[in-house]
Amino acid sequence: MTRKTRQEMLTETRAKLVSAARQAFGTIGYADTSMDDLTASVGLTRGALYHHFGDKKGLLAEVVKQIDAEMDEKLATISTEAENAWEGFVCRCRAYLAMALEPEIQRIVLRDAPSILGNAYWQSSQSQCLATMAETLRQLMEDGMIVKTDHEALARLLNGGLADTAFWLANSDAPEADLSKALQSLTALLNGLLLTKEPLK
Repeated sequence: MTRKTRQEMLTETRAKLVSAARQAFGTIGYADTSMDDLTASVGLTRGALYHHFGDKKGLLAEVVKQIDAEMDEKLATISTEAENAWEGFVCRCRAYLAMALEPEIQRIVLRDAPSILGNAYWQSSQSQCLATMAETLRQLMEDGMIVKTDHEALARLLNGGLADTAFWLANSDAPEADLSKALQSLTALLNGLLLTKEPLK
């Protein structure tokens, strides 16, 4: 049997901690997760956690980063599988709001992360989403599909509105009903940008 290198062992340890944390944060929440219980569940010690992530907050940041990457991948797939760029953009926006109802995303990304990691972390994590949206809007303007305006400013308005709505849905007492309301309002908002396409239903 080939012995694992030190780097492979470190990578494996890191993955174990993130996996265990993701499970715990997603079920019982960040505040109620004991670091001693978490590390013991994967045969490790607090020392390993401190070595890789600094503290519990650092571990949460890594879990959020992993979930964010998976969300981005799903949204990118939705965009590329659409019939055209506009449909891809609309479906991406709608899917993002729907994700706010997924228990893991709801608890970890939309509830615990903002309060524990702060606005600075949230803004930093949104930078890639903002850049992607701005570029998509710029291309849609160039293609003559939507009204021409400053694409970066428009991206900030739309991205900020979507993020705020996701937070609202994550804390709603009637998430399914509120999602339906949000999607109807989103359709009205996006239809207002169109130049050449038939309005969405």
